[in-house]
Amino acid sequence: MVSIFLRSLVYNVLFYLVLAFWVILGIPTYLMPRWAIMNIARNWARSSIWLMRVICNTKVEYRGLEKIPKGPLIVASKHQSMWETFALLQFFDQPLFILKRELKWIPLFGWYLIKSDMIGVDRSAGGRALLNMARRAGEEVRRGRQLIIFPEGTRTPVDAPPHYKTGVAQIYVDSGVPCVPVALNSGLFWPRRTFMRYPGTLVVEFLDPLPSGLSRREFIARVSTVIEDATNRLVEVARGEQAQLFGRVPDRVSAKA
Repeated sequence: MVSIFLRSLVYNVLFYLVLAFWVILGIPTYLMPRWAIMNIARNWARSSIWLMRVICNTKVEYRGLEKIPKGPLIVASKHQSMWETFALLQFFDQPLFILKRELKWIPLFGWYLIKSDMIGVDRSAGGRALLNMARRAGEEVRRGRQLIIFPEGTRTPVDAPPHYKTGVAQIYVDSGVPCVPVALNSGLFWPRRTFMRYPGTLVVEFLDPLPSGLSRREFIARVSTVIEDATNRLVEVARGEQAQLFGRVPDRVSAKA
């Protein structure tokens, strides 16, 4: 575990140094179209994932990439870690995120979010702000973008009871496009509220798309079921791998995490 601690420490230092490198390198893209900034973001994501494999021995396996349709789309992902907030964007031409508006106030980094036309939301502003957010998201998707959204609204620990919010269903109905559910087990390798990074095989699985035209209730029921079932399967397999590596599952990524 000492080795994992040191590797995690090194990775975290390099992660933020690499982020700073790409932020500075990308300054000229402020004067360019959105695609230029998104290329910088994809390169940041890929370099961060590569570093995690080299330093922490955390491999990544992507399944079901062939199931991602072209054009406007909703991508509804399980959210266990910070990892998927940057890793998923590399697969989409015009990714769109909904995020806390305060992130746009961060010097340089926040300007990227503004330039790339991400949607900031004031979570304290009440229901009207959330409705406006959902309306704008639907409009952006209809224009051809791919909305990457985490239906639970926040990172949840592995094995935490799921709580899917209805906002994603409203966007789905308003936009009239398919939705690709995404399952993953990232919380076992990049747990929240700790800098530890664990070795093993992090799996992201793109599931069968849900067609447009479902009711809000039917959509929430189906998307939550398929994501949770697949996520539970991926977590169980990864825990078996970790048990072989460590002799047990590390405490910080156990069911009590």
